[in-house]
Amino acid sequence: MESEERLAVFLDYENLALGAREHLGGMAFDFGPIADALAIRGRVVVRRAYADWSYFDEDRRSLTRHQVELIEMPQRMGASRKNAADIKMVVDAIEMAFERDYISTFVMCTGDSDFSPLVHKLRELNKRVIGVGVEKSTSRLLPAACDEFLFYDRLEGVEVPEDGEPTERRGRGRRGAQGGTKSSGEPSRQAPVPPPAVAAEPPPSPPEAAGEDEPVPADDAGSLEVLVAQTLAGLQSSTGGSVTASVLKRTLLRKDPTFSESDHGFRTFGDVLRHLAERGSVELASGPAAGDPEVSVPAHGEREDAFALLRAVVTEADGPVALSSLKNRLRKRRPDFSEKALGYRNFLQFCKDASAGAVDLRWDEDAEDYLLSA
Repeated sequence: MESEERLAVFLDYENLALGAREHLGGMAFDFGPIADALAIRGRVVVRRAYADWSYFDEDRRSLTRHQVELIEMPQRMGASRKNAADIKMVVDAIEMAFERDYISTFVMCTGDSDFSPLVHKLRELNKRVIGVGVEKSTSRLLPAACDEFLFYDRLEGVEVPEDGEPTERRGRGRRGAQGGTKSSGEPSRQAPVPPPAVAAEPPPSPPEAAGEDEPVPADDAGSLEVLVAQTLAGLQSSTGGSVTASVLKRTLLRKDPTFSESDHGFRTFGDVLRHLAERGSVELASGPAAGDPEVSVPAHGEREDAFALLRAVVTEADGPVALSSLKNRLRKRRPDFSEKALGYRNFLQFCKDASAGAVDLRWDEDAEDYLLSA
């Protein structure tokens, strides 16, 4: 526990929200995928977001549900809200670096190159810096300055609409900010368009995007298996080394503080792992300490095996299978399945590639969904 990374997260919210709106098909920004990505990297002790929240009313509610502290930077006549938010964010980060030496990692969620000097200074102070930004609105200077940079649109749980997708599946579509974008590729933040009163939800791309990368509900028989397999796969990818049962359990609790193996009918977490090992979902090996085994995801083939799995699941159905329910079917057969681990940006792209020979894919106007058949 002493070597556990402690993270402080700072969100330049206007940059992220407008970047997602302008470059990700009009989708609304969701902090959830970032929270999940950081859970496998350490314990988040500070979460702060900076913006004029009168422009992001529904976003404010979503962030509050993720326990993010909202720092209000109200717009004043003749003043630059952008500079005010940036300066406040920099001052808070530097102050925290000096006053809270137990914080080892700073997570700067922005694509703005103006924060590059802050990143350099934090690294001079022996702090690790992780950047997060929307790929097309992130300056090329910023990722190189960080120890690690995560592109938001590549995170597990973010489904980016396809350019060729039927427009009726795009939800509200693009809502660009007035004034266009900056030449560096960063979204303009001088006059963002206030969001409508209707709750902003990420538009489905395709319908499965509305939560299929989230853990399935607890009443689903395979929910625990999926949750453990996804978390373990993320840990293995992030650390590049062995994962012990204690680290896995701690990461599960970061994702969901209410997690308890007893809710799934097990007495201990070790019982959970032994059960999953018997089902072939995980593999166990001797660990550094008694009662703390190493846990790993069984090796699977690459794309050809994934295509074969897709074809097998579609073939088992009585007729065409809707794309909106297909990923859950795949994960019941292979809980650690992730199209992003295979190099695809979203599940629709994976299915389109598979349609070259493994399955047939077509858009159905009546169902308002893609249908797949063998």
